[in-house]
Amino acid sequence: MASNRGVAYIKPGVVEIQSIDYPELALGNRKCNHGVILKIVSTNICGSDQHMVRGRTTAPEGLILGHEITGEVVEAGSDVEFLSAGDIVSVPFNIACGRCRNCKEGKTGICLAVNPARPGAAYGYVDMGGWVGGQAEYVMVPYADFNLLKFPDKDQAMAKIKDLTLLSDIFPTGYHGAVTAGVGPGSTVYVAGAGPVGLASAASCHLLGAACVIVGDLIGERLDQAKSFGCEVVDLKKDATLAEQIDQIVGEPEVDAAVDCVGFEARGHGCDHGTEHPATVLNAAMEVTRAGGAIGIPGLYVTGDPGAIDENAKIGMLGIRIGLGWAKSHCMTTGQCPVMKYHRQLMQCILHDKIQIADAVNVTTISLDDAPGGYKDFDKGAAKKYVIDPHGMVAV
Repeated sequence: MASNRGVAYIKPGVVEIQSIDYPELALGNRKCNHGVILKIVSTNICGSDQHMVRGRTTAPEGLILGHEITGEVVEAGSDVEFLSAGDIVSVPFNIACGRCRNCKEGKTGICLAVNPARPGAAYGYVDMGGWVGGQAEYVMVPYADFNLLKFPDKDQAMAKIKDLTLLSDIFPTGYHGAVTAGVGPGSTVYVAGAGPVGLASAASCHLLGAACVIVGDLIGERLDQAKSFGCEVVDLKKDATLAEQIDQIVGEPEVDAAVDCVGFEARGHGCDHGTEHPATVLNAAMEVTRAGGAIGIPGLYVTGDPGAIDENAKIGMLGIRIGLGWAKSHCMTTGQCPVMKYHRQLMQCILHDKIQIADAVNVTTISLDDAPGGYKDFDKGAAKKYVIDPHGMVAV
């Protein structure tokens, strides 16, 4: 049997490459005839992974990380009808059965059948069902016919793999944030956070026809990356308020829509930027979004944060100024992106050159052995999206 290696979370600030079991078509003691085994083509480091690696979740030691997976089918279960060995597929980070009430309603981010603890599951993530992650050489994917997106042409897929690898999470997630914020032709939009999801959301806003996309962050290198594909930027370290900086760009201190791509590790703005304030982005978004506007919240908020600044924040209870949002009749959308709602359409945009999403988020390819270094650089705020290439299949 083939060997396998994966990226394991050891303790806060430490990941390492370990030998792990080669996957089997099994779920516990029963055969998983609806699953496939994938040879990993590419698997990405996500900001959500970084929350765990910083020790800001209850992730257990030894968890094999990785929920952004693109792979080649090497074995298919006897019940798999539409996939064969050699197919290149994108794996939605949501694991979904396709059979429960939520899946049938298209709410694949909160499948009721794949996580005994709560609705929703993901590969290699804390409290998400215990599924083995895909920052590895091989992984097993259940309910394959339902979950997987097959690329129509293998050679074309490999030529565009740096873009297509983003379909497993950050491109649909950023797009979902923009869609749920109501972004459309002529919109003015504020995107909080210039990490990979924020950059993907900003690029998605352009794809949706936004007139002006403003990206805010504390890190200059990330703001420069946002500028590289036509975004306006606000430096949140400046003493000028967010509303004042937006006013300087669009002529009024508000926007039609806002997207929170930061989440619960948010820091203060201006002179307070060195201090963590987990509700900062949400409150700022309500302040600058026009009355009747909407706020998409793909940024992660958790129910358990052992490193939080106070006892309330440790259980996800934040000081959100909900009265302001209520007074302005804001619509807010939270939760995991239902990747399958968008990934086929976004694949078509990539294949037909309607978007260069890899350039927007600055995809940088590394080997599996270089993954620990990638985590360290990403934690320092590198304006890059690290894509792990465990088998050397991605062209430089």
